[in-house]
Amino acid sequence: MIPKQSLIEIVGSENFTDQLEELVPYSYDASMNVHRPDGAIWPESPEQVAKIVQLANEEKTPLIPRGAGTSLSGGVVPIQGGIIVDLSKMNRMIEISIENRYVRVQAGVVCDLLNRELAKYGFVFPPDPASSSVATIGGNVATNAGGIKGAKYGTTRDYVLGLQVVLPTGEVMHTGSYTMKCVSGYDLSRLFVGSEGTLGIVTEATLKINPLPRYAMTAVATFSRLEDAGNAIFQTMMSGILPSVMEIMDQVTLRSIKENTDIDLPDAEAMILTETDGFTWEEVEAQMEVILKIFKKNHPIEIKTAKGEKDRVNLWKARKSAYATLARVSNSFVLDDVTVPVSRIPELLIGIQGISKKYDIVIATFGHAGDGNLHPQILYDEYDPEQVERMEKAEAEIFHLAISLNGTLSGEHGIGLSKANYMSLEHDPVEMALMKKIKKTLDPNNIMNPGKRALDDRKESNERANSI
Repeated sequence: MIPKQSLIEIVGSENFTDQLEELVPYSYDASMNVHRPDGAIWPESPEQVAKIVQLANEEKTPLIPRGAGTSLSGGVVPIQGGIIVDLSKMNRMIEISIENRYVRVQAGVVCDLLNRELAKYGFVFPPDPASSSVATIGGNVATNAGGIKGAKYGTTRDYVLGLQVVLPTGEVMHTGSYTMKCVSGYDLSRLFVGSEGTLGIVTEATLKINPLPRYAMTAVATFSRLEDAGNAIFQTMMSGILPSVMEIMDQVTLRSIKENTDIDLPDAEAMILTETDGFTWEEVEAQMEVILKIFKKNHPIEIKTAKGEKDRVNLWKARKSAYATLARVSNSFVLDDVTVPVSRIPELLIGIQGISKKYDIVIATFGHAGDGNLHPQILYDEYDPEQVERMEKAEAEIFHLAISLNGTLSGEHGIGLSKANYMSLEHDPVEMALMKKIKKTLDPNNIMNPGKRALDDRKESNERANSI
């Protein structure tokens, strides 16, 4: 373990703690995983980060990079103890270059604050995770965060032009360039995007930015059959129209919202919320007209369109209430993040519904249907061993279902701890061996966020993954 005084010499006593009451908040994230660190440190510069990492490598002390701690997969839980490296004080917007369409920001910059600044120039950084009011750019990069507009605008990976990374040896590396095109050398930026802090600490990002669309139109459709909603989604996505939003909520989610808020919702198996955006109202309206025709062909209960900004906000209320209302229904839950090709959405929705019945456990499904990224939220009582067992079996079967539909374990939440034991479902032995070799090459002492993503140099436990 790094001597406490050595860390204080780098950052000052005010930027380090090993006090129990201050470490408890660092023992968990937004998942159900918990483990307390040995200390927490708040560096204020890349140079300080480099010195911390160099010391940790010499002492073989685990380091866990952390932003706002909104990870839903245990990605920032210090499962082997060690030191939390909280990057929240590295929050400078270094450069905004509108003419070159990029920004340079430190890892601790909050997503919404960045977009508030960019909006002054008529620009936006499109990836928008649900936690964007607190989530940081470093966290976005670490998990390749997406959000509700991923179907049209992609994920964080699509906007990273370059990175500043502190490697596990303490060396500082710059990847990428300031240009829209760059094929000079290996694309090392992509290696670190989505790596969940297992290969190094991202301290700065150069990000591509887009002009902010001037107009948007919103509509909501409800359906009495899950299949009809699923068909409406993939028919829309193959129509030539690219909606900026295509969200879905199932019956369990809708019922929870109806019972726990003042939002009036019809009895339906599914609701789709969609939005089109663009630079002229005619463009936006024409796109929505195509979508609404598709909805009407798929037997909706009703369709509502926003007549103005107030109506638009009201239509969004249900979707924005989903996570909070479900969390109120059950204090214990697992929020998963499987993604399938858009054409397989109906099968995924129906399959999850079947798994819920099979294990007699409540599963609410909502998410970003436009890019096939759904969030099954399993509600259970963590103090009831029998319910915990049913939850684990249901979750495992959801993962198996997603992979069988040519899908993936995670679209945006990451693997972290929660899905580490399922990596072999998706990745063959050759691919797993190569990922472990990359980790071992860059981080020979395994100090960077150890225990995550099944990358440790140990025999991988696949008991739960193979339990079906």
